[in-house]
Amino acid sequence: MPTVIKITAKDVIIEGELFDTACAQAIAGKLPLEARLSEWGDEFYFEVPVAMTLDGSATRTVKVGDIGYWPPGRALAIFFGPTPLSTNGEPVPASEVNIVGKVRGDATLLRKAKGTSMIRLEKAP
Repeated sequence: MPTVIKITAKDVIIEGELFDTACAQAIAGKLPLEARLSEWGDEFYFEVPVAMTLDGSATRTVKVGDIGYWPPGRALAIFFGPTPLSTNGEPVPASEVNIVGKVRGDATLLRKAKGTSMIRLEKAP
């Protein structure tokens, strides 16, 4: 069963879900968490206290709204638009990510939070 989450960055609060995979549930088990936020184009990424390897969901093909886990940086990535590797407007991660969840609703709202330094993820009430 997916875990519904609340994502807060600056004044932007959106809902998402973490899927029912081993990697996603390992992350859900660490909630709530606050982390220093980094940007890569229209992607937020941040370190999480989870060490996992690539799994069956691993891909470099992601969509706006996807949430991926990037093993080399032990990082969660939220894709809300083009990244520096994009050629067609779709986000492209630096390397393969495990697809662990998705934003519910309009992920592009996260553009309003660009420039902020912290992000918070917690289970939705």
